[in-house]
Amino acid sequence: MALYDTLLADLKESMKAREERRTLVLRSLKSGILEKEITNRTGGERSEITDELVLEVITKAAKQRRDSLEQYRNAGRADLAEVEEQELAIIEAYLPKQLTKDEIEAIVSEVIAQTGASGMKDMGKVMGQLMPKVKGKADGKLVNTVVKEKLAP
Repeated sequence: MALYDTLLADLKESMKAREERRTLVLRSLKSGILEKEITNRTGGERSEITDELVLEVITKAAKQRRDSLEQYRNAGRADLAEVEEQELAIIEAYLPKQLTKDEIEAIVSEVIAQTGASGMKDMGKVMGQLMPKVKGKADGKLVNTVVKEKLAP
């Protein structure tokens, strides 16, 4: 079953079970996916809703929740942080298993060896080859940090 179909089935199930928070989050994801599908249309033709498109929207939503969660914690708003944590947990159920820092470091080392990168000036080259390998499986901030650590003199 495609990821989008799974999401729609879960939305229907959460509506029947009257799970307000889950329904709200899943509706938000569905809306984001449909909006992305509309912006990808060419010549008025409907574009297909692929798992890649769905993952892109879900990843973006998870990143937004993480950023908000961090800001609420820094501001001392535990009540709002708790809501963001709950929503993030719902969203993360649809993401593929995230890579650990050790796994990311191994992939970064491999890409650095392949590209022959020797310093910070080669960061763009490394990131260009690295991101397609970790897209949807790792947080971009963490990947960026690991690359900087590895390329630092």
